[in-house]
Amino acid sequence: MTSVVLGIGASHSTLMNTNWDEVASQEGPQCFRAALGEAAGLLADARPDAVVVIGSNHFRGFFLDLMPSLTIGVGECLAAGEAGTPSGPLPVATDLARHLLDSLVGDDIDVAFSLRLTVDHGITHSLQYLTPRLDVPIVPVVMNMFAPPLPSLRRAHAMGAAIGRALAAFPGDKRVAVIASGGLSHRLPWPKWFSALSDDDRFLVEAWLNGRDSWAQYDARRREIIRASDAYINSDFDWELLGMLETGDVSALLEVSATELEQRAGNGAQEIRSWLAMAGAIGAAGAFQGRTLAYAAIPEWLTGMGVLVAEPARQLTQEQQE
Repeated sequence: MTSVVLGIGASHSTLMNTNWDEVASQEGPQCFRAALGEAAGLLADARPDAVVVIGSNHFRGFFLDLMPSLTIGVGECLAAGEAGTPSGPLPVATDLARHLLDSLVGDDIDVAFSLRLTVDHGITHSLQYLTPRLDVPIVPVVMNMFAPPLPSLRRAHAMGAAIGRALAAFPGDKRVAVIASGGLSHRLPWPKWFSALSDDDRFLVEAWLNGRDSWAQYDARRREIIRASDAYINSDFDWELLGMLETGDVSALLEVSATELEQRAGNGAQEIRSWLAMAGAIGAAGAFQGRTLAYAAIPEWLTGMGVLVAEPARQLTQEQQE
């Protein structure tokens, strides 16, 4: 029987590689990076045969010419390599990926698939730090978290639960980990595609629409726009989410609308969908318990940065018996 052996939630930011020197002497960033190392050790100890990694798209793999709500990579997976992240082919657990695709469709979860998926730091930042050798086969799951209309938080959690059920039904005695990449609270200077008002707004929407074959030509100005923005971090919200995940009960968040979430924690907080999906996958077989390894509000990276590990209840019981 295939089992989920570990869940990890890890924040990402394009600035955590390129602008490390600005914060290297600060306790918060140091603790965050150390927690990524601790989580990587726990993941290695769990000996997964594959990792399902759930993350967002920042308009490098998907663009406004076609924006599915949910996509699973079932063939080639290419890392874009922006902001000091890995580039080139990533190993894909294709049999498991196709099984998840078929199972989710059978579970009434509408999902797109790709035989040649390009992913950006929404997927690769977590792999870079948690599987630094990039030698564990992955199933990349990309969720739209930035281009309205967005899938609801409840749907993100339900999708994760469907992944958990599908993993349990996969033939063989495989060990699978689930990684959630994204969040926590932050606000990016990104317009809604239907209300681009300023010159910067119009530039970004043009990049999101026309960048499929030329995103690099837009990247310099795009990064200037991001770097010029003011940080917005709601640490109270972040700790609230981490506390829910520690107890294994995220139900209080599932009816929160995308509009309310953006008002409370910024448009970048829409990425908590990946964390809710991870919780759904870990909790599909029963209760689970989370443990926060680190949290730091890092305005230089514009983001509340957290690392959390989650273990299924059956695994915790086995460890206690031992």
